[in-house]
Amino acid sequence: MITGMPRIAIAVKDFKGLVSFFRDKLDMPVIDMSRKSVVDYGAALGMCVPDGGSNIELMSPVDPDSPLSKSLQGFLDRRGEGLFALMLEAPVPDDEADELAGRALNIMPLMSGAYGRDVHPSATHGVLIRVYPVNSFQGEFKGQVNDSVPRLSGIARVIIAVEDIVHAIGVYGSQFKMPVGDIVDDTERGIYSVICQPPTGGAIELVAVNNAARPFAQAIKQHLLEDREGMYAIVLTSPDLEGTAASLSSNGVSVDFSKDNVNVLEVSPEHAFGVLIRIEQN
Repeated sequence: MITGMPRIAIAVKDFKGLVSFFRDKLDMPVIDMSRKSVVDYGAALGMCVPDGGSNIELMSPVDPDSPLSKSLQGFLDRRGEGLFALMLEAPVPDDEADELAGRALNIMPLMSGAYGRDVHPSATHGVLIRVYPVNSFQGEFKGQVNDSVPRLSGIARVIIAVEDIVHAIGVYGSQFKMPVGDIVDDTERGIYSVICQPPTGGAIELVAVNNAARPFAQAIKQHLLEDREGMYAIVLTSPDLEGTAASLSSNGVSVDFSKDNVNVLEVSPEHAFGVLIRIEQN
């Protein structure tokens, strides 16, 4: 039984730069675990732990001989920096993996030293999904957050671009057995949209192109052409979009209101380590 979506991981070459981006540029709480993680896993790890939604895991390869670093480096070589994996939780990942395999999902062999089980992207519309134990991360942020600027949330929603939304519903609903809503014909964005809501953490939005004349659908179509199916963007929230735009700009972050929605801020992948960050009003 899947109990939640605790975090989504970003893989980069420059770990210190990524930590600084979330901590110093976006003013978000970040726990740097790299000193211990390099010894334990051969990779630099950190966790961005804002309130609400899902956490953002920060990852970078260090030891080329460690299984995790090999996985990260392989991703970086194939796809470049960006959204690497979507984490789900289950009470016993091995048991959950057996059940998922029984539902025809492609379960990968257990990675040496790993606590979770991986589902191959070929079975999940381009998304590497890792199933970890419940409460697999229990770190506590002990620093101070800048209260003079609007606080950004954790991942309220991850947008996954797919070619066949009906099939994707079958994967995330029937095979993973997570709650999935009805298909919505979103004429404003020019897409078909479905919300998958894990019991805890942020939501998963599956989107497919309907009307490619709309700006959002155009962007999804381009993503599918260039990057294939998979995670397209993470959505954070803010209580004050104007204030957030001002604070990010003052920190040297290139941020603009989205071309598809004047009520959504965007930090482009070129300025966010390969990740499209959309910020909505909460």
